[in-house]
Amino acid sequence: MKVVNIHEAKTHLSRLVDQAAKGVAFVIAKAGRPLVKVVPLDAPEASQMKRLGFLKGRFEIPEDFDDMGQGEIERLLREGQ
Repeated sequence: MKVVNIHEAKTHLSRLVDQAAKGVAFVIAKAGRPLVKVVPLDAPEASQMKRLGFLKGRFEIPEDFDDMGQGEIERLLREGQ
């Protein structure tokens, strides 16, 4: 997330607000310390945002996942030499 100091925020307020309205949130800081976060009014609340793990139990990772395609990768690397 972009962090701008107060002076930069005052100088470029119009542009920053336009970006925030399009969904590009930013933080205003004073002396490097974050003070406020600017987000669009229609931004979802933290409780409404989807969390990691929402697909838990919907699919399984194969046991050989880390080795999948290993032979093909080695063959392609040998052919490229």
